[in-house]
Amino acid sequence: MATTFESTRPVQQMEIVGAPTAADPAPLGLAAFALTTFLLSAHNAGWTKGTGLDWLGYALAYGGTCQLLAGMWEFKNRNVFGATAFSTYGGFWIGLGLYVLLGAGHATGHMLTNDLGWILLAFFIFNTYMLLWSLFVNKAVLAVFFTLEITELLLFIGNFAHTTNLVKAGGIVGVITAACAWYTSAAGVVNGMAGRHVLFVGKPMSFPAPSSSASLR
Repeated sequence: MATTFESTRPVQQMEIVGAPTAADPAPLGLAAFALTTFLLSAHNAGWTKGTGLDWLGYALAYGGTCQLLAGMWEFKNRNVFGATAFSTYGGFWIGLGLYVLLGAGHATGHMLTNDLGWILLAFFIFNTYMLLWSLFVNKAVLAVFFTLEITELLLFIGNFAHTTNLVKAGGIVGVITAACAWYTSAAGVVNGMAGRHVLFVGKPMSFPAPSSSASLR
């Protein structure tokens, strides 16, 4: 006769708990962008009287690394706009810092401004379509990308044309860009803490609803 064995141990039920949601990384990314933009823009405007490299360390550590990390966290949050914006401008600051450290010392004045003109033109192109899509985020983010668009336009034209006044104007608008980014960062912090809108950011535009016959690929 066969003998059967039944376990007398209680059955343990395992509950699968999802990983905790990450905090919103956008205020960090905006703050990192704002501070580094402020420092470089103050230099471009001719306001600083130091070495002119006060922005460089912060471009690598804060505007670069911290903003890039914010972009990576936005990927985790499935925020394609934030991930693309923060990762790209984090890369911009790291790349610009490395260019100054590794390449700028070997360039003449005209070579340097030509290089900067092409770099800024490339990011102006990127910023143009991000400006359009920021319409669907909120008005505070739109203000950041709009002022940044003007900043990059003035700077790349000023560098190509070797026009100091245009570069200074780009620096002044860059300071305004930093102020917009700081405000948007502050709004993200306090609104997230309060769970409601304490600081105004504005409503986004809505994407048009797809027609019944439209297919998304």
